[in-house]
Formats: sequence, C-alpha cells, structure tokens
Amino acid sequence: MDESSLPALTRQVLAAAFGLAVIFGALCQRTRFCTMGAISDVYTMGDWRRARLWMAASGAAMLGFQALAAGGAIDPATSIYTGPRLLWLSAMVGGALFGFGMVLGSGCISRNLVRLGGGNLKSLVVLLVAAIAAGATLRGITAVARVGTLEKVFVELPSGQSLPALAAGLLGGSAVHWGWSLAGVPGLLLLALASRGRQERPWQVLVIGGAVAGVITALWWVSGHLGYLPEDPRTLEPVYLATNSRRMESLSTIAPVAYALDWLLMFSDQSKTLTLGIATVGGIVAGAALMAWKDDSFRWEGFANVGDLGLHLVGAVCMGVGGIVAMGCTVGQGITGVSTLSVSSFLAVGAMVAGAWAGLRYQEWRLEQA
Repeated sequence: MDESSLPALTRQVLAAAFGLAVIFGALCQRTRFCTMGAISDVYTMGDWRRARLWMAASGAAMLGFQALAAGGAIDPATSIYTGPRLLWLSAMVGGALFGFGMVLGSGCISRNLVRLGGGNLKSLVVLLVAAIAAGATLRGITAVARVGTLEKVFVELPSGQSLPALAAGLLGGSAVHWGWSLAGVPGLLLLALASRGRQERPWQVLVIGGAVAGVITALWWVSGHLGYLPEDPRTLEPVYLATNSRRMESLSTIAPVAYALDWLLMFSDQSKTLTLGIATVGGIVAGAALMAWKDDSFRWEGFANVGDLGLHLVGAVCMGVGGIVAMGCTVGQGITGVSTLSVSSFLAVGAMVAGAWAGLRYQEWRLEQA
C-alpha cells in the first residue's frame, strides 16, 4: 500500500468503529445492559437477569475472538491484554478501586456514556472528572505513583499471559489449538448459564449478549485486520492504524474518555489525531441518544444535592485511577479483555466485582447511619 492510501483506510477504520459503537450505545440504552447494575441487582434483590446478559456477552466474545484467531484474521499476541508482563497487583488493586468507584458514580464509564446520551447531566460531570483522573494516571502525577509502586510488582511470562499461550508453552502444541479448547469450555458454559433464567425468554438473553459480543468481535476485526498493515509505507514497520496503544484494540472506555478530552482540548495540535477509542466514545453517546429519542425516554437529570455530587466525584476519581491501573473498565476488561483469555483480565474482573460488592455494602451502611 502506498502512503497516499493511508488516510482513506484510516477513515474506514474510524467510521467502522463509530458505527459499531453506535450499535453498542443503542443496545445498552434499550436493554439497560450494565455490569454495575447487574451486580447491584444480584446484591439487593437476588435478580440475575442482567448478570445473565453479561455472562452471555462474555462467553460469546471468547468464542468470537478465538474464531478470528483460528481463521488468521488477527494475531492474539498483539493485543494490550496478552503481553508477557503480568501486572497481577495492578489488576487487583485497580480493579477493586474501579469497582468501588462505579457504585458511587452510579455506573461504570460505559454506562455513564449511555446515560449521558439519555440526558443525564450527572454522567457528564462523572465522565469529565474520570477523564481527568485517567489522564493523570496515564501520564501525570498519579502515573508516577502507578509506575513507582504497583507496576514494580509483576511476573514475566515468556510465552505471554493468555491462557492458550501459557498452555502451548507448558504443554506444547499451538496457541490456536489451545485457544479453541480453553475458550470453548468457559464460553459455552457461560452461554448455558445465561440461558437458564426462568424470568425471561432464554433466546432474548442470548440474542442481546450475542449482539454485544458481536460488536466486540467486529471491533477486534476492524482494528486487528482492516486497520493492520504489515509494513507502514512511512516507517516500513508493522502498524495498527488509528489506535492509541499502537496495538490491536477493541471496545474499552476508560482510557478513551481521557484521550477524547485531550483531543478536544488540544484540537488545533496536529499531533492529536482522532483514534478508534475516541470514535467509540462518541459513538456510544450518539447511539444511546438516538435510542432515547426513538423511545421518547430522553430526560434531563441533575444532582439531588451536594452530598450526591460529592459521592459521584469520588466515584469518578476512583474509576479514572483504578481503570487505568487495571488496564480497563468493566467492558474493556470484563468482556474485551476476557475474550482474549488473559490472566490479568480475569484477575481484574474478579477485583471489580469485589470492589462493587464493597461499594454496595458502604452505600448500605450510609443509609443505616442516616
């Protein structure tokens, strides 16, 4: 490919990412798909309906990612989740902090993007503060603390930290072969568990979860196949077009909201270019807004009082810092990262659930003290 064709291909990648994010935003607005909401429903009412949606999405995403890898469309080793350095302490501490924060912030980052599309101004404040905190943890004052403390604790894995790569390194065989084996069992198990609910039609859960997984899988293809050049005509090196990490990416929201704010603030700086992550942030809001307009559910909403504002600010900071430390949010790690069968993703998700549980207990305690 010659250099003159790069802008057109980059626009294709960005347009595809935006379109897929619009679908995701509309789907979440219509179905109330939300990891924090799912945990809250189980904690407060023993209601597993939204949790089953998350199970179906995660299980189907595992199968979708491995299908792309088996077909040679993507290279699993090139994602940010499957690198050789296992930052296990960062995943656990960051995940717990993010989980706690999303309870105080009335939802994770993706949920706040969806709620913003529906007219919730509280979500706008949460997203702005979370973006500032995330940006500081990427390159600012809290980044110094992150690199100097948590990231000094890691395990170096020569074969990479995905379960298929680990199995291939220890037991022999190809990572692709192990990928089908290791993704098939938990993937199908999660789909089976998701379809066991008695309060809704099983096919609806599988369709919604499958649609979410379809967006994740399609974005893997867009970034890892459509946007991949084995040889960049400008540098003669491999390149993934329009990604902030310079690696293959799919749907995540915490780092992208920081990049989006930076892009808006520094728009005239030609080095700040539109990326896949920024496009997905805008797409989620647009999709949710379109669905809210269609359903006539768009409503302006603000903070009830100063105490409500304070809790949301603390939650936003916790999500901004914790999400970067854990390398993802409940979508970025909980579905996208888990689809790669990354060890750190499983650790981060477990910590997010524990942190959310602690946040719900804290909220319960506050009500008792009132």
